[in-house]
Amino acid sequence: MIAVIDYGMGNLRSVQKGLERAGCETVVTRDLAKIESARGVVLPGVGAFSACMDNLGQFGLIEPIRDVVRRKKPFLGICLGFQLLFSESEEFGPQKGLELFAGKVVGFHARENLKVPHMGWNRIDKKKQSLFLEGLSSGDYVYFVHSFYVVPADGSIVATTTDYGESFVSSIATETLFACQFHPEKSQELGLRILANFGRFVNSN
Repeated sequence: MIAVIDYGMGNLRSVQKGLERAGCETVVTRDLAKIESARGVVLPGVGAFSACMDNLGQFGLIEPIRDVVRRKKPFLGICLGFQLLFSESEEFGPQKGLELFAGKVVGFHARENLKVPHMGWNRIDKKKQSLFLEGLSSGDYVYFVHSFYVVPADGSIVATTTDYGESFVSSIATETLFACQFHPEKSQELGLRILANFGRFVNSN
């Protein structure tokens, strides 16, 4: 069972449906026992960084999420759920994140021919091999909706980058964690492939 964390915000049902289409058994929950017993955990996200951290705190989810990642349980972070893994965000002033990875979240700056938010299909450039990206190649298109992006302190975790006026990190990967700025659940066949890769990894552990 994969637990999709419910913190009262975000695209929970669409993520759940995407995982189910990829053949994964899922539950949307904020129940700590279910999160603890799940074989994999997903942190989705849409909305403001600070509001999300407030909700995670309100529901007592901050330390359980940290524990899941630190114990190397299979973990998938999507969009804001990717950004929250880092030290801080500049959205609406400095905001502390989950501090699981060193780095900060910064905003795009609108300028001629560069609209903010970055919305729509864009290409990824693979920077390292990852089982979570099996079946995807540099140049493949995935779907984005965001105004902020992550700047990791450790370049070795960068799995893909994407160009939007400048190059930014669009996903990271470790042996047990994948987190992406784009939305796999909205990225059609290639997105479902990522979700299926995650599901296979969960079932193999």
